[in-house]
Amino acid sequence: MPILKAQIQDVRAFNRDYTRRIGVLSQGLLDSPYSLTEVRVMYEVAHRPGVTAGELGIELGLDRGYLSRILKRFEAQHLLARDPAAHDARRRHLRLTSAGRRVFAPLEQRSQRQVRAMLAELDAGHRQAVLGAMNTIRQAFGHTVPHGPVTLRRHRPGDMGWVVERHGALYHQEYGWNEEFEALVAKITAEFIGNLDAARERCWIAEDAAGRRRGCIFLVAGDAGAAKLRLLLVDPQARGLGLGRRLVGECVRFARAAGYERIVLWTQENLTAARHLYQQAGFELKGSEAHHSFGKDLTGETWQLILERASGGRSRAM
Repeated sequence: MPILKAQIQDVRAFNRDYTRRIGVLSQGLLDSPYSLTEVRVMYEVAHRPGVTAGELGIELGLDRGYLSRILKRFEAQHLLARDPAAHDARRRHLRLTSAGRRVFAPLEQRSQRQVRAMLAELDAGHRQAVLGAMNTIRQAFGHTVPHGPVTLRRHRPGDMGWVVERHGALYHQEYGWNEEFEALVAKITAEFIGNLDAARERCWIAEDAAGRRRGCIFLVAGDAGAAKLRLLLVDPQARGLGLGRRLVGECVRFARAAGYERIVLWTQENLTAARHLYQQAGFELKGSEAHHSFGKDLTGETWQLILERASGGRSRAM
């Protein structure tokens, strides 16, 4: 069916009205000296630990030079810092400084107040209709969002098929890995089910209120008192919610309660978001080795977390 001129006009009219309502046409967004793009960049850096400038440019669809100028301005104002990756100084993780967080916090609060005031103009019925229409638009363009809280549960029949399919599809889409990786995930899940020791091994599935799977992680027995953390995945539609941190934290708590001495994991150097989560949880890199797998030249890394109780009751990484 052809797109009618009247339909195009309807979309443009909606865009004009909505941008006026949220203040996009103002010289500074939310009564600040920052543009909409600058505030969006701040938001992503604040809510995406370990994000790089390259990742940010791709996901926001920004010209590299334009984004570079924004980041340099933030650095000149001491709002932004770039931290070199622990084992690859060429990669720089963006983060807001303490001054940057002080600037961003009131912008976040003003945005929330603005949306609250906009919704307050509507009665309950119209408010629900507007929110439903917004979700419909996002879903129609491929941006489904979790409804309500995301909970962690034990695995059940059907989950392993999802784990294999989602890993295969997502890693091909984001990193170009071929079906060899999907085969590896299938092998890991089959071994998990076939040899499961429920007292010392576990799979967690993250599920939203609508029953959609949003992520997973596995902990399985390894050698010499070690546990293995495997198959961490957070669906793109659930990123930015702290779900990866929750999944890793649940693994560490379970491993400690089960009596493991340490947790080890194998990952790849280019999986920067996952590596950042492991660092936050106290894991440290023990070794790396170049290899060709999944159709790509990669650098595999082994990380480890010692679960002995150190002074102050925290785990020691080494």
